[in-house]
Amino acid sequence: MHTDIHVVEFAAAVKSGSTRIYVGRRDLLLSDQIISSLPVVVANYWEKMVNGCIPGDAGSSSGTWLDGSKPSQVVVCVLPEHCSRHNSPARPHAMTHVLKAHIAASGDTSVICVLENASHAHAAAVAIGRAIPSYTRKSDGKDDSRSVRIGFLADDEKVVDTESAQIHLDAARFAARLVDMPASELHTTAFADIARDMAAKTGADIQVLEAEALAHAGLGGMWGVGKAAVHPPTMVVLEHRPDQPIGKTYGWVGKGIVYDTGGLSIKSKTGMPGMKMDMGGAAAVIAAFQAAVQLNSQHRIIAILCLAENSVGPEATRPDDVLTMYSGLTVEVNNTDAEGRLVLADGVAYMNAHYKPDVIIDLATLTGAQLVATGQRHAGIVCNDEALEARTVRVGRESGDLVHPLPYCPEFFRKEFKSVVADMKNSVKDRGNAQSSCAAQFIANHLGDYAGEWLHVDLAGPAWQGERGTGFGTNLLLGLLDGQ
Repeated sequence: MHTDIHVVEFAAAVKSGSTRIYVGRRDLLLSDQIISSLPVVVANYWEKMVNGCIPGDAGSSSGTWLDGSKPSQVVVCVLPEHCSRHNSPARPHAMTHVLKAHIAASGDTSVICVLENASHAHAAAVAIGRAIPSYTRKSDGKDDSRSVRIGFLADDEKVVDTESAQIHLDAARFAARLVDMPASELHTTAFADIARDMAAKTGADIQVLEAEALAHAGLGGMWGVGKAAVHPPTMVVLEHRPDQPIGKTYGWVGKGIVYDTGGLSIKSKTGMPGMKMDMGGAAAVIAAFQAAVQLNSQHRIIAILCLAENSVGPEATRPDDVLTMYSGLTVEVNNTDAEGRLVLADGVAYMNAHYKPDVIIDLATLTGAQLVATGQRHAGIVCNDEALEARTVRVGRESGDLVHPLPYCPEFFRKEFKSVVADMKNSVKDRGNAQSSCAAQFIANHLGDYAGEWLHVDLAGPAWQGERGTGFGTNLLLGLLDGQ
């Protein structure tokens, strides 16, 4: 089923939809403005419906059917009262959880979201969008379509910018759709074509390097990872150049492994399914880039997508092979399943050499160890600048794309890559020594003379929830643009 989602004014949302869903904390749902928007028959027992929900940690819901009227169903979703300091005050995790079943089973729907303050709108919009994945190949009802309208009411009485909320929602759904697409559809060539189409629509500059051109340009990491695949490794460079840029120049680099078999260090039959999501970093980068242009960002932004399929074949890189990276450093491959850092290392080195941005941010579904360190909801970040690290944590809470810092301590981690025949190996010697920080340090090793701010975002856990992409990272990148 195709679903169109539109963020509309509160008054429009409460006048549409055969199903009307109210979501918010208990006291906000019992406000006079909400009660006055209800059908009279529901308003009479609304307080009992709300109080009958025990939200716990993930939210709770209750609904009622109405005979012969519109709406024909009214649902209340009560969000948790408690919210810890490492969570988003908008409670987006609970929004997505409680809305999923009700939206999936409904036709045309209105979602009325009551916020504590208007600043929560972006996080809430994305959370609602995550309850309605856009990618499907189910044969039943494939020609059906429906509309979901989202209206916001802010308790601080500030007006929610519906256009901005729509752009943030669309960006996260765009990224999530890319993550959900199998490599048979979203191979490297198709991904590059999507970038070309987006650049044409937004007026962004684009350059594409692919196949042997990567090797000739010195991008040995990308070529080594992707050369065995049917569709060649590809580097896409997008640039947004305002007429009079302000603030800092941002360089975003996304890991785009469209499928990861592990290469010759092949994954198991249970470890390989789901590896279509290994391009979640590149998905977040392209979606956030498009949104930033639509929002008329006055920052100069360069986005690099490092696209490759880590395949098995006669041309596959072998353990023991030595790759010469764009940084000029050599890497002895001791694990072909540690491929993401190879493409990202080339990406950040290329970014530094050609653009010298003030801030370089790389995003990647990089390590399984990230889930051990920071869990399924928080991306792990490694950063060389304390102020940027703190700002990223704050923006993560505001945007709903939660992050938590991992140690930045190069002198403790560089030794893990020691090689007797090359400048370094690509996988750590001691897996008990902060693997995710080590993987980030491998990327940092290739920044060369870069003296600016660098942030690494390992989103292996939050990019993928319940076999669905989340679009994690788009809100984070957009939030980091604000005020800088």
